[in-house]
Amino acid sequence: MALTPHDIVVIGGGVNGCGIARDAAGRGLSVLLAEMGDLGGATSSWSTKLVHGGLRYLEHHAFRLVREALAERETLMRLAPHLVRPMRFLLPHRRGMRPAWLLRLGLFLYDHIGGRRLLPPTAVRDLRRDPAGRALRPGFATAFEYSDCQVDDARLTVLNARDAADRGAAIRARTRVVRAVVADGLWRVTLRDVETGREEIVPARSVVNAAGPWVDAMLAEALGDAGPGSIRLVQGSHIVIRRRWSDPRAFIFQNADGRVLFAIPWEDDFTLIGTTDRDWRGDPGAVAITPEETAYLCEAASEWLAAPVTPEDVAWSFSGVRPLYDDGASRAQEATRDYVLRLEDRGAPLLSVFGGKLTTYRRLAEAALARLQPALGFAAPPWTAGAPLPGGDFPVDGLDALAARLRDEHPWLGEAHARRLVRLYGRRAWAAVGPADDPRLCADLHATEARFLIETEWARTAEDVLWRRTKLGLRVDADGVAALEAFMAAHAGVAALSAAE
Repeated sequence: MALTPHDIVVIGGGVNGCGIARDAAGRGLSVLLAEMGDLGGATSSWSTKLVHGGLRYLEHHAFRLVREALAERETLMRLAPHLVRPMRFLLPHRRGMRPAWLLRLGLFLYDHIGGRRLLPPTAVRDLRRDPAGRALRPGFATAFEYSDCQVDDARLTVLNARDAADRGAAIRARTRVVRAVVADGLWRVTLRDVETGREEIVPARSVVNAAGPWVDAMLAEALGDAGPGSIRLVQGSHIVIRRRWSDPRAFIFQNADGRVLFAIPWEDDFTLIGTTDRDWRGDPGAVAITPEETAYLCEAASEWLAAPVTPEDVAWSFSGVRPLYDDGASRAQEATRDYVLRLEDRGAPLLSVFGGKLTTYRRLAEAALARLQPALGFAAPPWTAGAPLPGGDFPVDGLDALAARLRDEHPWLGEAHARRLVRLYGRRAWAAVGPADDPRLCADLHATEARFLIETEWARTAEDVLWRRTKLGLRVDADGVAALEAFMAAHAGVAALSAAE
């Protein structure tokens, strides 16, 4: 019996692919998403964990991109207040760097071109009196303080997939698209299960190539287009050190090479420092931080911080590639962060996604559906700006109250444990909490939470749980990892059933 064609097959389970799948499913379209690894397992978990306008992009006159990104900060705060949280940033001024008048002008635009409502405006701080000044080397007098947001990037990706599935999309993690050809006006997409090797062919009215760093490779290898590449792969690496100051604000430093460096309080006890920017010309899956990058980040941070940062201080590091649209910029840091959508008629529509940034993924998805609408003929309008992501249906300032309520109803939870759960799951946290005697696997991860991640968020390995669904990998030793791996292996059948659904 012939299969009913999907309206859209999405290739790639990063934030752009999952955002497109969610938007399309919510408009009543039949959607299948195929991701060759774990959801959010590449670029969408390698970011600096920010929802931000991109202050430095103003220097490159990217006003449309910055305006769109600034507006999205507050939209995403409302849609996912558990994942997207306001943060204040201090930009210390140093003579010889960007002049103060230029910073004031940039921050004035930053305050006003994006329709800011919820976030507080820019302020000027005296670092000789402000408590944050103690974290810096002597001699800095003035800092500009402005607003942006911190985000859990991998969870943002997974929750878009979760909502897409709740609206009828088929989400197929660890499933590779090996070939796609058009016959009789339909795509015939060959899917291969990465774990079993089993292949199947599904028909589709359209294909969206949102494979991120692999978008050009997908065009060349599976979609039959060996034309010139459109993606510029830029490596970005980060280091994580133990937190050295109690102030909740982050720093953004101006480097002598013209780049900026973030030092961001992260996961309560740590500071995230990054990022580097250099071209990458290898396999995106093989990228790793180099000793030279680690040294660069340590030296750049030490130019500003009172206590020098050394490679020995690094508790964890990560590296990834950003698939930027290749606009011919001479330096990696100057390449556009905007997105480009290319629609082709191959006998059936093919839409390829090039570039983009985490902050604007939702707007990218709307633009993608607008490009496909004439060919697919659906009438449903954009809807995602007013629909919270799973667990996000509570007030922007309601996180503390939600954690207090969770702890009241489950007194055995510690304060930090309850806060971690609501920051990850929002109002879904109750489903991740078991009884007081729930077996503990590692850190404060218990069996009920691990099963919840297997059954509802496509987690299959300890790495999925410790580094993408949570960040407990920062706190778990080798014995804890082994205990979780054993638990995941014992529940592999449940994971396979969940994937099939």
